[in-house]
Amino acid sequence: MTIYSEIYEQPKILQKLLKTQRLKVQEIAAQIKKKDIDFVFLVARGTSDNAGRYANYLWGANNQLPLALATPSLFTIYEQPPKLKNALVVSISQSGMSPDLIAVVKEGRRQGCHTLSITNTPDSPLAEAADFVLDICAGVEAATAATKSYTAELMSVAMLSAALNGDPQRWDELEMVSQWAEQVLSQDESITRLSLRYRYMQRCVMLGRGFNYCTAFEWALKTKELSYVAAEPYSTADFLHGPIALVEPGFPVMAVAPSGKAFSTIRDPLKKMVINNKIDLAVVTDQASLLDIAQTPIQLPKGIPEWISPIIAIIPGQLFAYHLTRHRGFDTESPRIISKVTETK
Repeated sequence: MTIYSEIYEQPKILQKLLKTQRLKVQEIAAQIKKKDIDFVFLVARGTSDNAGRYANYLWGANNQLPLALATPSLFTIYEQPPKLKNALVVSISQSGMSPDLIAVVKEGRRQGCHTLSITNTPDSPLAEAADFVLDICAGVEAATAATKSYTAELMSVAMLSAALNGDPQRWDELEMVSQWAEQVLSQDESITRLSLRYRYMQRCVMLGRGFNYCTAFEWALKTKELSYVAAEPYSTADFLHGPIALVEPGFPVMAVAPSGKAFSTIRDPLKKMVINNKIDLAVVTDQASLLDIAQTPIQLPKGIPEWISPIIAIIPGQLFAYHLTRHRGFDTESPRIISKVTETK
């Protein structure tokens, strides 16, 4: 298998995950409701950390659950963990092997918290440390850069939100995800051509807001891992508070801007930067007002609810990073220095 084939596996994996794990997710949600938790304490690294960023927005907005992102070194290096009274401790990891993540989950159990591991390896040490385990069902992921495991993690986070919410419409919307993913993949040839424009790019920024804050981070991570471009992710709001000073004519700005409540907060600054600063804009959106002004327009399918748009919006970013890497003459399967499983303490 290659990263390219794994990108293409995603529609089937997302559908399989929804079909096979829905009952398990509902059972986990029922146990969480019984505990009447006050907040979620989440630990992850790398790509999985970006899935945690999604959970931060989704579980906060749709389930009214405050979420704190763990600082694992407090549990390992400093051995001074915070009090986690009445928290749900959640770990997200493709491999389930990293000692620092395991330490957080074990400490959560020691303090009497419910613990949940979302992982692609249900027999891993991380899974064994948790009360509940959710298998993301992505199968073997051979490529060093994660693609299918990331969208499966997002889908798992969305399924748990739907189960906690209890609204049947949420599940109906999740049933559409695999179809939307197929529609995005059908633009592969166009994305191949569009990404060629950036083959000499050395730096850029990725912008997102709200639910797609995580998408900006994951698109930037894939770009750095594979093509070695210095891609920096920002919330549009944070970008305006200083980093916008980077912008000059021709500066590459990549943005994720699907329809929803956050759309205008991305659209308006982008329009100003196009007009006033003559940026080189690549945008992933379903809105013509941005597609029409971008040098690199990548169209999302219409009708995707904002709360699940990150599952779909990252797929163009994955393809973009893959094709950019090939245009730049680098190895897409074995990025330099990094390895598939990184065990940090």
